[in-house]
Amino acid sequence: MSNATLSPLPSADHEVAARLREALLAASFTADGLLDLLGAPAYAALARSETVPALRATRGDTPLETLVRLFLLQQPVPYARVEGVLPVHACVAGGWLTRVGDAGGDLAATVDVRPYGGPDGEDWFIVSDLGCAVGGAGGIGNRDEGVVLGVGGASTTLAGITVRTPVASALDLGTGSGIQALHASRHATRVTATDLNPRALHITALTLALSGAPAADLREGSLFEPVRDDESYDLIVSNPPFVISPGARLTYRDGGMGGDDLCRSLVQGAGERLNEGGFAQFLANWQHVEGEDWQDRIRSWVPRGCDAWIVQREVQDVTQYAELWLRDAGDHRGDPAAYQARYDAWLDEFEARKVKAVGFGWITLRRTSAAEPVITAEEWPHPVEQPLGDTVRAHFERLDYLRAHDDAALLAGHFRLAGEIVQEQVGLPGAEDPEHVVLRQNRGMRRATKVDTVGAGFAGVCDGTLSAGRILDAIAQLVGEDPVLLRDRTPAQIRLLVEQGFLEPAPR
Repeated sequence: MSNATLSPLPSADHEVAARLREALLAASFTADGLLDLLGAPAYAALARSETVPALRATRGDTPLETLVRLFLLQQPVPYARVEGVLPVHACVAGGWLTRVGDAGGDLAATVDVRPYGGPDGEDWFIVSDLGCAVGGAGGIGNRDEGVVLGVGGASTTLAGITVRTPVASALDLGTGSGIQALHASRHATRVTATDLNPRALHITALTLALSGAPAADLREGSLFEPVRDDESYDLIVSNPPFVISPGARLTYRDGGMGGDDLCRSLVQGAGERLNEGGFAQFLANWQHVEGEDWQDRIRSWVPRGCDAWIVQREVQDVTQYAELWLRDAGDHRGDPAAYQARYDAWLDEFEARKVKAVGFGWITLRRTSAAEPVITAEEWPHPVEQPLGDTVRAHFERLDYLRAHDDAALLAGHFRLAGEIVQEQVGLPGAEDPEHVVLRQNRGMRRATKVDTVGAGFAGVCDGTLSAGRILDAIAQLVGEDPVLLRDRTPAQIRLLVEQGFLEPAPR
C-alpha cells in the first residue's frame, strides 16, 4: 500500500490539538451547533456527502460558518476570516491548515474534521482524509487505497451495540479514524488500537487528541498480529474490512483474504484473547453457500469457551452485493468496459465459491466457563432501537439465568414483565376469543412473539410478587385445567419469554 498521493497529516501534538479544540468549541462547531446552523435537511445531506445545501446555509461570515466551510466543505477561506476564529499560526505550524491561492492569501484544511456527539453529550471530533467523512460515499476509493474514512453507518451501528460496562482493557481491531477507540476510552482504563494502515493509526491519534480523550496504545499490523501472546482483553471490537471481493484493491474495505475468511479468522481468534466474562463484538459479512445453512456456517466460527449471539440484519444476492460495492468505489462513474470487467470478476469469484447471497450482521461473543456455551443465531431484519449495548449485555445475563435454572427452579422463580411491552390480539371482528395473542416490545430489539392464552395471562400478572408455579396454579383453576399438566407444559414458553427479554427474573 502506498500513501504517496495523499496529503501530509497534522502533527498529533496535544497542545496544538487542545488549542484547536478550544477554538472549535468556542465557535459552537459541535453536532448541536451544526444542526442549529444548517437545519435538519442540510445536516442530513452532509451525511450523504451532499454539500450544496450546507454551502447555501454558510454564505455568511460568522465563526461557525467559517469553520463549516473550512473543515466540512473543504473550501478555501480568506486568512483574515480564519485568523479571528482559530489560532492560525499554531494550526499552520501543526499541519491542520495550509496556505493556498495567490500568494497564500487563503487557508485550507488538510483533513476533514467532523463534530460528533458522544453518548452522554460529549463534544467529540472525528478526523478523516479530505472528502472521506462518510464511508465510501462519492467513490473516494478510486483516489488512493490508503485513504482513511470517517464515520459511516457501520461505525455508528457497532458503537451502538457495544456493551459499555467499565473494563480494565479494550482492543479496537482495524481502528480506522478511531471512533471505536474513542467510545472505548470512556469506560476502559487501557485502550489498544490496531490497523494495517499506519495512516489510520496517526488519524486515530488526531481524533483522540482533538476530542480531549486519553491517548491509546496504537499498533500497526493486521488483525491480532500486533497483540502479544500474553495479552488478553475485557472488550474487543472491530468494524473490519469485511467486504467479500475479488482481490484487495481498497484497503478500507477489502480484507485481502478469500471469501469470508477474514471475518472467520477474526471471530475464531477472539476467544483466546478474551478475559473471563469479556465481550468481543464485530460487524461481519458471510457467504450463503449452495447446500449449506448460513447459521451452521457462522456457528462453526465460534471459538470454544464462548457464548455467542449472531444476528443477520440483511441479505443481498450476489448481483446486488457486487453493484453496492462497485458504486461505493465509484467504479460506475468510470470506463464502462472496466466497470463490466470488475463486475464480471465479482460474479466469477462468487460462482467459483458457489455463493448465492451474502449476509450482513452482528456477532457478539462472551467468554464463559460454562460447561455448555450457548450459540444463538437468528435473522432479524426489523427496526431496532439503538443504542443496544444494554440489550446485548442483558441477553447474556438471561442466558446465565436460564442455564442455572432447571424447570423446577424456573417454576419457583419470580418474574416481572419487562418495560414497554404491549399485547395485541389478532382474530376476526366480533369473535369471542382471539386467534392468537402477540406480545410486542417497544424498546431494544423490538421483538414480537406469539403466545397462547395461558402465556399471555401468565405474562400479564408477572410483577415479581408470586412465583411462576403459583401463578400457573391460579391460571389452571381459572381455566379448569389440571395444574400438574399446566406446570409440565409451560416452562418451555416461560424460557422463551425470558430468553427474548419479555420477562425478567425479579430480585428476591
